[in-house]
Amino acid sequence: MRLTELMGKEIINLYDGSRLGNIADADLIINIAEGTVNTIVLPPRGGLGSLFGGRQEVLIPWECVHKIGSEVIVVNLDPSYSRRGRD
Repeated sequence: MRLTELMGKEIINLYDGSRLGNIADADLIINIAEGTVNTIVLPPRGGLGSLFGGRQEVLIPWECVHKIGSEVIVVNLDPSYSRRGRD
């Protein structure tokens, strides 16, 4: 699959049905030697939490990607999924 085919797709968490963000806004951590995606990094969401220092990126390991459909990417992340503070 090409990166351009992923653009515009919404990322949905199968665990709780929440919308995590759009792949167009994400960064990808790529294993250059293997040519594979390791992690999807979603930027912090807007809102009051981000105004008061609660800005955290969401890290989605590629192993958590359950299905890539025509309009959405379904991931399966439990409540302990990784978040990374952003400076």
